[in-house]
Amino acid sequence: MRFILIGNYVQDKQQSMERFANMLATGLSKEGHTATIWRPVVFFGKLFRSTTTGPGKWMGYIDKWILFPVILHIRMLHKKYHSANIHFHICDHSNSYYLKPLPVHRTVITCHDVLAIRGALGYADACVSASKTGRILQNWILNNLTNAHKLAAVSWTTYQQLCALDNIHPKDHSKNWMVIYNAFNANFWPLPKEEAGALVRKAGIDPVHPYLLHVGSGLPRKNRKLLIDMLMVLGSRWNGMICFAGEPLEKELITYAGTLGLKHRIASVVSPDHITLVALYSTCAAFVFPSLSEGFGWPVIEAQACGAPVIASSLNPLPEVSGGSALHADPVRPADFADAFLSLQNKKTREELIGKGFENARRFNVSRMTHAYLNLHLS
Repeated sequence: MRFILIGNYVQDKQQSMERFANMLATGLSKEGHTATIWRPVVFFGKLFRSTTTGPGKWMGYIDKWILFPVILHIRMLHKKYHSANIHFHICDHSNSYYLKPLPVHRTVITCHDVLAIRGALGYADACVSASKTGRILQNWILNNLTNAHKLAAVSWTTYQQLCALDNIHPKDHSKNWMVIYNAFNANFWPLPKEEAGALVRKAGIDPVHPYLLHVGSGLPRKNRKLLIDMLMVLGSRWNGMICFAGEPLEKELITYAGTLGLKHRIASVVSPDHITLVALYSTCAAFVFPSLSEGFGWPVIEAQACGAPVIASSLNPLPEVSGGSALHADPVRPADFADAFLSLQNKKTREELIGKGFENARRFNVSRMTHAYLNLHLS
C-alpha cells in the first residue's frame, strides 16, 4: 500500500511532530509499504524569520490554511489518488482542517492532545491560555477534528477528553476512534558511565555532583518551579543540583531561585542534542516531571529507557503512560515529590523502580504502533 502522511509546516519548527511523522514513515516502510510526507509549502512565510510571532505568523497562516488546502484539493482531482490502495494520514490534530479534501474512509488523523482546545474553551485544568483569535482557531480545529471518521488518540486520557468535547460516550462505536500509544521517536538507551559523564561535563554539568533532571519547555503547565520548591523542602537532606534541559530558564525562575538562596544549585542545558539528552537521562539522580497537563508524556519513557528512576505528576496521562513503573506525586505539593525522591535513597527501592522502568519502556515500540495504525487504516 501507499501512505501519504500530512506533516507540519516546516517554518513552525514543531520538532516533536516532525519526529512523529518521520517515525511513522519509517515504521510503514519497514512493513513493506511506501510512505511519503507532504508538508504545507513555505511560500509567503519565507519572507519572515519567524512564523510564530508578528506578521510572519499571519503569512504562515496563509501558507497553511489557504494555500495548502487549495494544493490538496487540486491533487485530489488526479485519478491516481482515487485508488483504494492509497491511504492518507494527518500526523497532527492541529491540521484537522486538511481532512476536508481527503477521502474520508481512507484518512486517519492522530490526536496528540486537546490541551489547547480545552484551554480555549475555558477548562482551567488544561493550564493553557488562549487569545481571542486563538479561541476561534481552536474551536475551528475541534469542529474539523470531531468530523474524523478514523482517529487515533495517543492516550486514554486524550481519548476521553476528546469524546467529552464531542459529547459522545467513550464506548460509542459510531466513529472509528481508538487509542494508539506513541512509540519512541528516537533511540534511548543507558549510556556507559564514562561516555555519559564526558558528554554531561561538556554540556556544563559536573557529573560528580548528583542532580535532578527536568526536560521540556518553560510553559507554565510544565511546572518547572516545583523542582526549585522541592529542592528547598529537601534542605540539608540532599545537597545535589537541578538541571533543566530544553528551553532557556525564565528570568523569573532564576530570580525566584536566588531569593531562596538556591541559584548556585540550578543549571540549564539549552536545546541539548540527542546524544547529550541521552547522557543527561543516563546520569541523573532522578528524572522529575511534575507537569500539570499532558497529552502523552514522552520524557517519562525516554528517561526510563535510559535507566533513570522517574518521579512524575499523579495527573493522567502520566500514571497511564508509566503503567505503575514510576513514582507519582501531587504536582502542587513539592513535599510529596521530595518524599518520593528520598525513598529512592534505598538502593533496593531504586533498583526495582529502574527495572520496572526498563520493562515499561518496551511497550512503546515502533512496530507495535505501526501495526495498530495499519489496522485502523484498513478498518
